[in-house]
Amino acid sequence: MTGPRHDPADARVVVIGAGIVGCSLADELTARGWRRVTVLDQGPLPAPGGSTSHAPGLVFQTNPSKTLTEFAAYTVRKFGSLDVDGLPCFHPVGGLEVATTEARWADLHRKAGLAASWGVRGELLDARQCRKLWPLLDETELYGGFHTPDDGLARAVLACRAQMARAEGRGARFLGRHTVTGIERAAGRVTGVVTDRGVFPADHVVSAAGFWGPVIGAMAGVDVPLLPLAHQYVTTAPLPELAGAATGDRHGGPPCSNRVESSGDEASRPILRFQDRDLYFREHHDRIGIGSYAHRPMPVDPFTVPSYDDAPVMPSSLPFTEEDFAPSWRDSVALLPALGRSRIADGFNGIFSFTPDGMPVLGESRTLRGFWLAEAVWVTHSAGVARAVAEWMTDGRPATDIHECDLTRFEDAQRSPAYTEERGAQNFIEVYDVVHPLQPMERPRPLRTSPFYPRQQELGAYFLEAGGWERPHWYEANAPLAEGLRLPERDAWSARYWSPIAAAEAVATRERVALYDMTPLRRLEVTGPGALDFLQRMTTNQLKKKPGAVTYTLLLDEAGGIRSDLTVARLAPDRFQVGANSPADLDWLLRHAPQDVAVRDLTSGTCCIGVWGPLARDLVQPLTRDDFSHDAFGYFRARQTYLGHVPVTALRLSYVGELGWELYTTADLGLRLWDTLWAAGREHGVIAAGRSAFNSLRLEKGYRAWGQDMTTEHNPYEAGLGFAVRPAKGDFVGRAALAGLGEETAARRLACLTLDDPAANVLGKEPVHFDGAPVGHVTSAAYGYTVGRGIAYAWLPAAAAVPGTAVHIEYFGEKVAATVAQEPLYDPGMTRIRR
Repeated sequence: MTGPRHDPADARVVVIGAGIVGCSLADELTARGWRRVTVLDQGPLPAPGGSTSHAPGLVFQTNPSKTLTEFAAYTVRKFGSLDVDGLPCFHPVGGLEVATTEARWADLHRKAGLAASWGVRGELLDARQCRKLWPLLDETELYGGFHTPDDGLARAVLACRAQMARAEGRGARFLGRHTVTGIERAAGRVTGVVTDRGVFPADHVVSAAGFWGPVIGAMAGVDVPLLPLAHQYVTTAPLPELAGAATGDRHGGPPCSNRVESSGDEASRPILRFQDRDLYFREHHDRIGIGSYAHRPMPVDPFTVPSYDDAPVMPSSLPFTEEDFAPSWRDSVALLPALGRSRIADGFNGIFSFTPDGMPVLGESRTLRGFWLAEAVWVTHSAGVARAVAEWMTDGRPATDIHECDLTRFEDAQRSPAYTEERGAQNFIEVYDVVHPLQPMERPRPLRTSPFYPRQQELGAYFLEAGGWERPHWYEANAPLAEGLRLPERDAWSARYWSPIAAAEAVATRERVALYDMTPLRRLEVTGPGALDFLQRMTTNQLKKKPGAVTYTLLLDEAGGIRSDLTVARLAPDRFQVGANSPADLDWLLRHAPQDVAVRDLTSGTCCIGVWGPLARDLVQPLTRDDFSHDAFGYFRARQTYLGHVPVTALRLSYVGELGWELYTTADLGLRLWDTLWAAGREHGVIAAGRSAFNSLRLEKGYRAWGQDMTTEHNPYEAGLGFAVRPAKGDFVGRAALAGLGEETAARRLACLTLDDPAANVLGKEPVHFDGAPVGHVTSAAYGYTVGRGIAYAWLPAAAAVPGTAVHIEYFGEKVAATVAQEPLYDPGMTRIRR
C-alpha cells in the first residue's frame, strides 16, 4: 500500500469506465478533496453498455469473506441514502435463500453464522415462513430458508446518475463517447490516457473498465487476471399472480432495457436464491427475472467485444442461447409452479467478470506507479470497493483489510491466461455451490510441487492446494499409527478433508520426530550495504544483531495495522533471509527498497524441511560436523552448514512447539536432503507429517497465522504480538501510530478458546456469543490432540477475552460452550523448544 504522491486538490485523476465502480469512485474521491477527476467511457452516459447497464442489481451481503461482506454492507447503506428525482437507488426488499436439499439447509445454518459474525441481520425460516414471503413457492420442495431483511435491489444506473451528479458538483467531469486507445507513461509512472478524442494528462489512472480490464491493462503493460463470462438472464411474460404486487410503471423487458431504472417500486418480495439449481429470481413488476449459473461456462474474449455502436443491443449483452437455459426453466417451474402457466418473454447472455479466486482485483501497480485497478467488481460490492480505493489513494491504506483483493496476491504461476481462464470458469461453475473452507479446485493440478513430491506420493500423501502448491495434509503411510487412538467422532462437515492419521502425526511429532515440507512458505533475500537500515525501518523488532541471529518481527502499515509477520535471519552483515507470507510482502518491500538494497524472491529455487520433535537433534547431529547442541546452536539462531552431502541453511525455529530446525537448500538438492534425513531418521521412528497436524500443533502453542488471525485491521497489541515491537530502536513504519498503545489499552483481543465438550469441533469464521449476543468471530480452529479438546482463536472485546470467561460458539445453529484460556496451552515455559 502506498500513500498519495500529490495534493488531492491538484492531482489529475482519470478513471476509465463510467459504470457503477467508476461513478462510485468519482463520488468517493471528490468527497475526499480530489477535484480534478475525469471519468471516461466509450459509450453514452449514464448507461454506457458495460455490465452495470444490464445488471439485475441483487445485493446479498453475507459472504464467507468478511471483506466482501463489508463492501456489500457499505453499498447498501450508501445506495440506500441516494435517490434521483425522488426515485431511490436501493430497494430494501430483503433477501431469501431457500434450501431444497439437506446439504443446502445445513449450509444455510452455516451462512446464518457468517451473517452473525459479520454483523448482518438474518433469520432461518421454515418452509411455511418462506412461502409467506414468496407465495409462489412450492413449500413441499423446501427444507427452509435464510432471510436477510436488509438486502435488496440496487438500481445500478440510477445510482450512477446520483453519484455522477454529486461528483460533478465537486468539480468532476464525466465524458462519454471517449474510447481509450493507449496509456502514456514515463520513468515508471503513468502520465496520461490517450483516447480517440484527445489525450488526458494524469497523475493517477484508475482502470474501472469491468470486463474490458484486460484490454486497458494491456495498454499499460499491467497484467489483469480476469475472465469475462456470459451469464444468462430472462424475464417472463406477465403473471396474474403478481398483478398489483408492486407499484409504479408496468413495463416489462429485461434489465438491459434500463426500464427498471426509471420506474417506481418494481418489486415487493425479497430477492430469491435457489442455489441448489444455480438460480436466482427477482420481480420486475408483474414479471419475474431469472438468472442462471447452471449453464456451461461461456468465456468471452474482451479484445473482440464490439463497440457500443456496433453491438446489436449493447456491448455487454449477447444473444440469448435458449438451449442453455432449458434445464433452468424446468427447475424454475418446479420451485415456482405458477411459471408453468407462463413463458420466457425476453432473455440475453450478459457479460461480467470472474477472477481465478472469485475476488476483485484492486490496488496500484508497482511497475507503473499511479496506475490503479478496480476490476472484477460486482454491483453488490461496488460502493464498498470505491470507498476502499479512494481511501487507499488518499490515505495510503484502506480502512478495510483488502489482502484477499490485492492485485499482488497472485503468484506468477497463477497469472497465465490459461490459469485465469480455467480457474475463472470453475469459479463460475461453483458460484452457488456448497464449498468447504478447505476444498481445493481440482484443476490445473499439480501446478507447483516441492522437490519432495515424489517421496510424498510414495508415502500416500493426501494433497490440498494453496498458492498453486501441492501441500500434503496427511500421509496414508502413517495409517497404522492411528490404530488404537481414541478420538471423538466428528460431524460430517468437520470430517471432510480430515483424517485420524493427522492425530497420529501430531502424536509422533510430540513424542519422536517428523519431517514437514515447508517449501511453500515464502523466502526472500535482502542484500546490500543498506539492508540492515532498510529492514530496521520497515519492521518493528530490533534486527541490529550479530550475523547468525534470527528475529520474529512485523510489517506494519502507517496506521499500525499488521501487514504481515516475518522471520528475519541475518546470515551476513549485509545479507538477510526473510520468511514472509505472500507476494504482497515482496511487493511492499520492493516499493520501499532504496538504491543500495536488493530484494529478491528465493522461494521457487529453494526448498525447506522442518525437522521437529524431541528426537530432532538425535536425527540431525550425526549428519554434520558442526555442533547442534543447545549451547552451541541456540533457539532463534541460524547457521550455514552441511548435512551429509547437502549444503543447508539451518534455522533453529519451530512452528509446532518442539525442538527442531528449518533446513533450507536449493531445489536441485531437495530430494537428496529428504532422503538423507529419512535414512538417518529411520532408527528414531521418523515420519512425514502434513499440514493438518501442523495446524493443530501451532494452535496448541499459540502461534498466529497472518491473514487468518490478524490483518491490517489489527495492531500488534490487540493480536498479542507486542513482544515483537521495539519502539526504542528508532523510527519504523507504523511506529507513530502505536504511540500510547499497549496491551492494556486494547479494546479487543485475539483470545484462545477451548471447547468445553472434548467431542466438539469448529472450523473458523463462526460467531462467538457472550452474554447472549454475538461479539466476535473465530479466526483459526483445530482439534488439539495433545490437550485433548478443540481449540479456537477468536477476536473478542477485551472484557470477554479474560481467561476463564464462558462463551458460546455458534456452529451450524448449535451453541457450543467454550472457555477463554490462558495461552499457550502447550509448554508455556518453552522447555520443549529450548533444550
